[in-house]
Amino acid sequence: MRFFIFIISAVLAALPRPAQTVPTAAQTGTKSGRVVCTRADSAEVVRLLRLPIQGNDVLFFARQFLGRPYVAHTLEGHDPERLVVNLRGLDCTTFVETVYALTLTKRQKSDSFSDFCHNLESLRYRGGKMNGYLSRLHYFTWWMHDNTARGNVAEVRLPEALTAPLYVRNHYMSSHPQLYGMLRRHPEWTDSIAALERQANGSDGSYLREGATAGSRRQLAAIHDGDLIAIVTTKDGLDYSHLGLAVWGKDGRLHMMHASTIYKRVVEDRTDLFTYLKRQRQAVGIRVFRLAK
Repeated sequence: MRFFIFIISAVLAALPRPAQTVPTAAQTGTKSGRVVCTRADSAEVVRLLRLPIQGNDVLFFARQFLGRPYVAHTLEGHDPERLVVNLRGLDCTTFVETVYALTLTKRQKSDSFSDFCHNLESLRYRGGKMNGYLSRLHYFTWWMHDNTARGNVAEVRLPEALTAPLYVRNHYMSSHPQLYGMLRRHPEWTDSIAALERQANGSDGSYLREGATAGSRRQLAAIHDGDLIAIVTTKDGLDYSHLGLAVWGKDGRLHMMHASTIYKRVVEDRTDLFTYLKRQRQAVGIRVFRLAK
């Protein structure tokens, strides 16, 4: 995964060449830079935005991608940085960002690809503005603070008795720059990444403990369908290991819709979240956020 973080291995060099670069910032509505996508992707964005919403808008858009292949590293390999729109293959982060950008655009009563790109850029980059690789919100800690500060998302307040304090110690990118193609290409950026890591490290609120995710819908009523679930990890140097969207199942248990590394596609997981977390050795709980606009 990306901000939380998909480990970018040496196989990046062997990945297919990126899709064609299409319209400029002025044409796409992004604040800066250019957009990388295929014509099919831009056409699909417009088609999806023209569909009548049925039920929860976040889950409506998320379900349009069920079965879509899981593909990591789709944001990498563009130097300088580009706003990548890729609906053909999604990782857990690009799945959530794509769904939220579609939902924001629809709530703005727009079916414009340029408006979608504007919203995607606002979610993915520091201050909502793409300004090179260092402006991308690589860690979820960065993402949640930046997007919360700008009103894109709001943290869901969970019962305090069910939570534990969180201390962030991110250093994976600066400790392993050889695993990141852009840092291999630009080793002078590693110090800047390290400074950004240190700036956001430290005591950082609380998370819902793993065991509490087994609670009923009544016990966890604060969590709504379509909320963003971020899985807290104990992996050295990382803050969160995976993202998905909350879905309350017919079994009365909390489930997750996500781009799954296990199933290799986007799924509405039949396994409830508590069981899913129990199977993840380094997962200790979750934080929950809601699209606010």
